[in-house]
Amino acid sequence: METIPSIRVENLTRNYGAITAIQNVSFTVQRGEIVGFLGPNGAGKSTTMRILSGIMSATSGSAWVGGISVAQNPHEVKRRIGYMPENNPLPDDMRVVEYLRFRARLKGVPGRKLRATVEEVMETCDLARTARRKIIGTLSKGFRQRVGIADALLGNPEVIIMDEPTIGLDPHQIQGIRKLINNLRGRLTVVLSSHILPEIERSCDRVIIINRGRVVASGTSSSLREEFLPGNRFELEIEGSQDRVAELLKAKGIEVEILEAQEREGKILNLSLRTEGNDDLGPQLIAAFSESTDCTLRSLAPRVPNLEEIFLAATKRSWEETIESPKPKQPAKPE
Repeated sequence: METIPSIRVENLTRNYGAITAIQNVSFTVQRGEIVGFLGPNGAGKSTTMRILSGIMSATSGSAWVGGISVAQNPHEVKRRIGYMPENNPLPDDMRVVEYLRFRARLKGVPGRKLRATVEEVMETCDLARTARRKIIGTLSKGFRQRVGIADALLGNPEVIIMDEPTIGLDPHQIQGIRKLINNLRGRLTVVLSSHILPEIERSCDRVIIINRGRVVASGTSSSLREEFLPGNRFELEIEGSQDRVAELLKAKGIEVEILEAQEREGKILNLSLRTEGNDDLGPQLIAAFSESTDCTLRSLAPRVPNLEEIFLAATKRSWEETIESPKPKQPAKPE
């Protein structure tokens, strides 16, 4: 029996008058996955998440959460989704436990289960012992984010959507939120939107990249690396000139692309190289420089492109494809 995905989106489009926020967006998220939803400012991330959450309607296309149509059953979908917006609106004058009990009642948690449900989400978000009686207005940014996540967890949702959950946090607070999200792995489906790409790479099983309202990439970091930044990369520190290095590698038949070269004092050269194939050229590079009398290899290390580089490559390609695509021919004007 085929498993129904937690989220399925097909050709989702949203127009604001003459402006198209998203166009023909399609993707799926399986149960228990943690997926990063990435894109530049204005790419359509928040619009897509608001449509999924039933807060906003689509102009066209379809979306399902747990097999239920968002357009046809928005109230049922809202019961299945916990949504934490980027600017999490919290009342400054309420205590944490009071606010969460209030939100639990709004979400229809039965009275007999209310106290236990609130205690459970506070325990999950590490609020039970440290902040349960504190007034929300006195909390740090990190604890306010924890309250927002606890709110999203109320009502036993199937899907949690978080828009910029770590924005404005210090490294210790980010680490705490990361641990909290990792604890949800396998239990709930989590969709994260964030500009802090190292956090997305650490926390997510897969990423979806959107640009100019369209999905331009989807997959694991490894698969996207092979698609957008193929080949091997090396970082070298050499005593010698860039021209001489290029001559030496050419003479040895080693085909590489010099991505970056930086000269330092004392004729030290830092190089970033890329090879087309996936063969490990490290031993060949070491052998080539060991035979040279005027280029000394001081260090060599393979380098794996990170998610930020993948993101930039994917969005750059989508921009180039948009620019290069031929414009539709205009019908001839009648004479």
